[in-house]
Amino acid sequence: MTKDEFAASVGDRAGISKKAAKDAIDAIFSTSDGLIAEQLAGGEKFSVVGFGTFGTRDRPARMGRNPRTNQTIHIAASTVPFFKAGKGLRDKVK
Repeated sequence: MTKDEFAASVGDRAGISKKAAKDAIDAIFSTSDGLIAEQLAGGEKFSVVGFGTFGTRDRPARMGRNPRTNQTIHIAASTVPFFKAGKGLRDKVK
């Protein structure tokens, strides 16, 4: 499903225009100024009961290998986003 299809579906279900639905989707999911991205950037979790939880995890620095040259390289520590599906979503997908 594309973002436009998603907006059209949300608009139909909520009884609002496709443009209003797309604006709401952007307000939640945008990587630059969306609600979820802002929460994660601030070190907070974002939970939707029954759907799931968005959060961050810290990855420690480690040694890796360049597969092309077989040379050992240092991989810096980083913070990465994750999503854990809630029980309602897991049960629906089964």
